[in-house]
Amino acid sequence: MNAAGSVWILLLILLVSADALGRSFFLHPIVGTTELVTLSIVGIVFMQLPDTVRGGRLTRSDSLLAALPPRARAALEGLFCLLGAAFMALGLWGSAPLLKEAVERNHWIGNEGVFTAPVWPVKTLIVVGLAVCLIQFLRLAAAAFRNTKRS
Repeated sequence: MNAAGSVWILLLILLVSADALGRSFFLHPIVGTTELVTLSIVGIVFMQLPDTVRGGRLTRSDSLLAALPPRARAALEGLFCLLGAAFMALGLWGSAPLLKEAVERNHWIGNEGVFTAPVWPVKTLIVVGLAVCLIQFLRLAAAAFRNTKRS
C-alpha cells in the first residue's frame, strides 16, 4: 500500500505540473485536476498510514518511554498500541457506512458536464487503510506485551 501511495504521489506531481504548464503556456488547464488532487490526498494518507504504524513512525514523544524500565516501557507501548487499535476501530465503524452510502447512492465529486469522479474508490481506501492499521496496532500490541514477559 505504501509503494502504491508513493507512485500515486508521483502521478499527482506529473498531473499538477502538466496542469500548471497547460495554464501558463496554452491557457488551457487540465479539467478535474483540483478534484483529483482533493480525493488523492485523502487516499494517499490512508494508503501510507499502515506502513507508518508498522514502522513505528507515528509522531510522538519518547522522552517518558526512555526514562522507564524495559518492562514498564513495553507495557506502555502495548497500551499505546491498544488505544491506537481502538481508535482505528472507531474510524472503521464510522467510515464503513459512508462507503456503503457512497456506493449505493453513486456519489460523485466535481461539476456535472465538466468533470466528475466517483467517491467510492477513496472511501474504499479509507476503510481498507483503517482495517490494516487496526491489524498492525494489534500485532504491535501483542509484540509489546510479549516483551513485558521477557524483560
